[in-house]
Amino acid sequence: MGIPAFYRWLVNKYPLSVVEVVQEAPNVVNGVQLPIDTSRPNPNGVEFDNLYLDMNGIVHPCFHPEDQPAPETYEEVFKSVFKYIDHLFSMVRPRKLLFLAIDGVAPRAKMNQQRARRFRAAKDAADAAVEIENEVNSRTGLEPENEGNKKNKLDSNVITPGTEFMAALSSALKYYIHLKLNGDPGWRDIKVILSDANVPGEGEHKVASYIRSQRNRPGFDPNTRHCLYGLDADLIMLALATHEIHFSILREDVRIVPKINRTVKFGKNFKSNVDGKKNSEKEASNDITTKRFQFLNIWVLREYLSHDLRIPDAVIKINMEQLIDDFVFICLFVGNDFLPHIPSLEINEGAIDLLMEVYCKEFNTMGGYLTESFKVNLERMEHFLKIIGSYEVAIFKKRCQVQKERDILFQAISKSKGIHKTSGSIKLFRTATSDCENSGISIDNVRLGEEGWKERYYAEKVAAKIEDDQDKVKRHMVKKYVEGICWVMHYYYEGVCSWQWFYPCHYAPFASDFFDFKHLKMNFKLGVPFKPFEQLMGVLPAASAHALPQFYRHLMTDSSSSIADFYPPDFEIDLNGKRFSWQAVCKLPFIEESRLLAEIKIVEHTLNEEEKLRNSWTLEMLFIHTSHPLSSKIFSLIRRKRLHPKLAKAKVKKRIDPSISGGMNGFMYISDKTIYSEEIYSPIEDLETIINNQTIYVYFKGPPVDVHEPKPPEGVIFPSKTIFKRDMQQCRRILWHETTISQSYLFSRRPVANSISGNNLLKASRHLVSKSLLERKKTINEGVGQERRDHNNKILGKRKRGVGKKHKNHRRGKRRT
Repeated sequence: MGIPAFYRWLVNKYPLSVVEVVQEAPNVVNGVQLPIDTSRPNPNGVEFDNLYLDMNGIVHPCFHPEDQPAPETYEEVFKSVFKYIDHLFSMVRPRKLLFLAIDGVAPRAKMNQQRARRFRAAKDAADAAVEIENEVNSRTGLEPENEGNKKNKLDSNVITPGTEFMAALSSALKYYIHLKLNGDPGWRDIKVILSDANVPGEGEHKVASYIRSQRNRPGFDPNTRHCLYGLDADLIMLALATHEIHFSILREDVRIVPKINRTVKFGKNFKSNVDGKKNSEKEASNDITTKRFQFLNIWVLREYLSHDLRIPDAVIKINMEQLIDDFVFICLFVGNDFLPHIPSLEINEGAIDLLMEVYCKEFNTMGGYLTESFKVNLERMEHFLKIIGSYEVAIFKKRCQVQKERDILFQAISKSKGIHKTSGSIKLFRTATSDCENSGISIDNVRLGEEGWKERYYAEKVAAKIEDDQDKVKRHMVKKYVEGICWVMHYYYEGVCSWQWFYPCHYAPFASDFFDFKHLKMNFKLGVPFKPFEQLMGVLPAASAHALPQFYRHLMTDSSSSIADFYPPDFEIDLNGKRFSWQAVCKLPFIEESRLLAEIKIVEHTLNEEEKLRNSWTLEMLFIHTSHPLSSKIFSLIRRKRLHPKLAKAKVKKRIDPSISGGMNGFMYISDKTIYSEEIYSPIEDLETIINNQTIYVYFKGPPVDVHEPKPPEGVIFPSKTIFKRDMQQCRRILWHETTISQSYLFSRRPVANSISGNNLLKASRHLVSKSLLERKKTINEGVGQERRDHNNKILGKRKRGVGKKHKNHRRGKRRT
C-alpha cells in the first residue's frame, strides 16, 4: 500500500526539483535561546502565502520518535508537537493562512489499510515486549515490569479519530493557536484553520479540498504561493492534481539516516542500559531543529515532466495539463493508499520508467490521453495495461535472478559465522545466520516467472484451485480493481465519490489479466462517512480496546460477541515475495459493515455527553487576532445574537467577504459556544494561562465545490525556465529488466532493524570475499550463469598477466604529471 520509494525515485530522477531549506538559527543571549522572529523576511528568498500541515506526519514522530525515548504522557507529546509546528512555521513563514489538518474519519477504502497497520502495530508491540523482557531478564537479572507499568505505556493506535487522545490533541492545539496569535508577531496577521479529528476526511485530502474550493473564486490570487508539509508521497500527486503552479512540498531530507540510540524503560522514573547505568535525561538526537529539510518545487517537477513525457510525432495537439493528469494516473499502479500495487510493478525495479516509456510509445496508438480530469478512458487503459502485461515474464525472470544472487550472498555470510553489533541502549548480539533468517529469505511457493506462475499465484493467494474458479476470480478482481482506479482518480480530483466503496481483496491481479473491461459502468453511491467510534471498531485490534467506551470494548474482547471474528488474536502475515516484514500483507478478515453497525447501534445509548461529542462530526475552526479585518464582522455577529433572543442559541451563518479576508471564500458560523474569552486556560499543567486574550475563533466551512478545472488559474505568472536539454541527460529511461545485475543493487533495499543491512552487510560481504581470489570466485559464481563466470575468469586472467600492476604504474604517472 502507499507509494513506497516514490520520493526517493523522484529526487534521484529529477534532482533540480528539490532544494535545501535554509533554516535560521535562533540567537542565544546569556545562555537563553531567543525565539526566531518569523515576521522578518524568509531566509529562503521566497514569501509563502499559505502553509498546510498534514498533522499526522507531525503527531506520529512526536508520539513514537525513532531515536530517543518515547514520551510517557500525552502532555509530552503535545509539547513536542508545538515545537515541531514552531520549527516548520519558522522555515515557511506563511503570510496569509496556516491550515492544520488532522485525519478525521476516512473513506472505507482507506480503513482497510488503517486496520492492517493497527493490527500489525499491536502484534509488533506485543512481540517486541516479549523479546525485550526476555533479553533484559537473561542479561541483567532484573525482574520484569509489573502490570501497572505495562498499562502506562502509550499505545500509538490511539492516533485515530474518536479517542480521548485525539480530543485532548484538539484541545491542546486550540490553546497553542491562541498562544501564538497573542504573542508571536509572525502570526499576528494570518488566519489559522484547525480541521481536527471530528471533521471527516483524511488530512491531506482536506487540504486539497480547501485549495480546490478557493481557486478561481472572487478575490482568489492565481499566484498564491502554497506550501504543504507531510511525509506521504501522495501529497505530490495531490499537489500536481490541483494544477496550482506556485506549490512546494516541505519534508525531511530522505538522504539523512538518523543514528539509532533507543532507551528501554524499566519503570516510571528509572531508565537503564545493559550495564545498569542510570540515565535520567532524555536524549535530544531527534530534535526537530537538527534535521535537514527540502522543498520539492512542483513547478520544476512539471518542467521535468514536460520534457520526459514528450510524445514523438503526436497525432493530436499536446496539452501539458492532461499529460500531468495521465502521469498521476499511471503512478497509481505502483501504489496508493487504497489498492495493492500490480505484482510486476515495483518502483525500485524501474516501474515508473517502464510506465512512462510505454505511455509515450503507445500514446498515438491508444488514440490520446488516458484521462480527462478524474474520468478514465477505459478502452485506452485496457490497451495500456495490455502492453505493460507483455513485460511481466521478463520482469519476473530478472527478479528471480536477483533473488538467487542475493540468497547466495546471504547464505555465504551465514556460513562465515560473523557476529555483529546492533545499535541500541541494550547491546544485542546476533549471529549472521539469525539475521539472514530475520531479513526474510522466505519460501516462495508462487515462483513468479517460472512456468505455471500465474496459476500458482491465484491458487496460493486467493485459493482459486480450478481453472474455471480462477477465471471467475480474475474477472472479479479486475472489475473491482478498475473500479478502484476510477474511485482514486475521483478522490484526487473531486473528492470522495463513495464513502463505503472498498477493494475486497488482499492482492492485485496481474497487468496481463486486465482485458475485456472497457464496457464497465462506474456507479458510485456517495453514502455517509462512519462515525468516529464506528471507525475505531473497524480498524482497532482488541489489544487497543481501551481506546473505546466500556460497552464497545466488550464487543471486541468478549468471545461471545457476535462480531468477535472481526478481531482475531492472530492472523497470517504473507511476505508475498518481499524480503522484510514491514512489506508483508496482513491477511485480516474484511469488516462486514451491516453486522458492525447493527451491533454498535445496540450499545450507542450508553454513551455519556463527553463520549457523544467525541463520536460526532463537526466543522473546521477559524482563528484570527482581533486586529484582523475579519474580527469586526465577527463581533457584529456576536452583538446581533445577543440583541435577538431567538438568535441566542441559534447558529448564525455569515458569508466571508474575500476583500477583507485575504482572498478567502466560505462561511463563518457562530453558535452559542464561547468564541471569545479574556482568559484561556492551558490543558497542559505547566503551561501558562493566557491573560488578556486577543484571539477569537468561529466555525468555518468552505464554499460549495464547483467542478475542478484541471488547469492553471487565469492570470497565473509562470516562473522562468529551470530545466534545459542538458539537465535531461540523466533522465534517460532505462528498463530495469533489460539491465545487468550490479552488486550495489543487491544492497539497495530498505534496511530492517537488527539485521545485516547497509554498511554492515557490505562489511560482512567484504570480509567474506577477501579470503582469497579463488574462494571469492567459487562463492560468487555458485549458481550464477555462465556469462558471469566467464567475466570473472577474464578478470582473474588479466591480473595474472600483470595488468593490475601496469594500471597502478599508470596512475602513479598521472599523479606526477
